[in-house]
Amino acid sequence: WQTVESGGGLVHSGESLRLACAASGFSINYHAIGWFRQAPGKTREGVACIDRHGESRNYADSVKGRFSISRYNARNMVYLQMSSLKFEDTGTYYCAVEENCGNWESRNSYTRWGPGTQVTVSS
Repeated sequence: WQTVESGGGLVHSGESLRLACAASGFSINYHAIGWFRQAPGKTREGVACIDRHGESRNYADSVKGRFSISRYNARNMVYLQMSSLKFEDTGTYYCAVEENCGNWESRNSYTRWGPGTQVTVSS
């Protein structure tokens, strides 16, 4: 039972990327999914969370209006569309499983962390 992230890369400031989180061995239908990121020398921080039905979405203040989280339960996938990327968005991005986004910014609430995908934004 695992999640695997993909879609990272090197982009210029102002450009866009779409990250994908693929779940295997379990159905995401019954779980909320969150995205976190970690920059070198910094703690892992919550970026976004989407509830099991896709009806509730939460975002960190630093990404509101620029990032959008979505899910495609039939494909067992969750996406993070990132637009107007900034240098400070650079980091390793992780997805993980949570119960209901109730305490979505706490990494301790999550399980089944993926290995991460690197996003680098050049200024």
